[in-house]
Amino acid sequence: MKSSLGLFSAAAVVASSTFIATDASAAVIAFTQKFVWEAYVNAQSNSIFLEDFNDIADGFYASPFSSSVGPVNWNALATGGLYVQGGQFSTNMATALTFNFGPDVRGVGGNFYGTDISFNVVPSIVTISLADGTSYVGFVDSSAIYTGFYSTGAAITSLTISATPSSGGAAVYPTADNIQFAVVPTPGALALLGLAGLAGSRRRR
Repeated sequence: MKSSLGLFSAAAVVASSTFIATDASAAVIAFTQKFVWEAYVNAQSNSIFLEDFNDIADGFYASPFSSSVGPVNWNALATGGLYVQGGQFSTNMATALTFNFGPDVRGVGGNFYGTDISFNVVPSIVTISLADGTSYVGFVDSSAIYTGFYSTGAAITSLTISATPSSGGAAVYPTADNIQFAVVPTPGALALLGLAGLAGSRRRR
């Protein structure tokens, strides 16, 4: 268990650009590159909001912990509580970390990895699961590895991270950093985007 003086670890996720069918007309797409996820999201005319956890003071927090970024409200849950250190959001015990969020979040991505009690990254098998049953399993050995998802159907409402050390040994703590949310714009924002597109498409005369 982490103490108020200890550091915590996290689970990281690796995803390949894969389509995971949820029904005949919708899919969840997984990405392993941030710029590809952002390009795809921008092509859907979604807005992106970043939660980097830098405004949350270091230390232990009871579960659940709630906050918001832009229009997105989110909370985090883990058995035994949560721990924040240097902009990294993790668990106080080596248990799964769940983020719930909304409204209208169609995409989510970030750095998800496993760490030891001192926040050193531990090469891990990381599993990321979404509320609709979609899951992705990958090997993560760096806090820079990016994993993202986008739903072409229903909104994404939660993401759960777990991590297992790839070579056995001490337990690792699921950790998250730099979570991005892709949100469907409001009708007013869509109208403004449409006007901007018309203006940008005119040729010089």
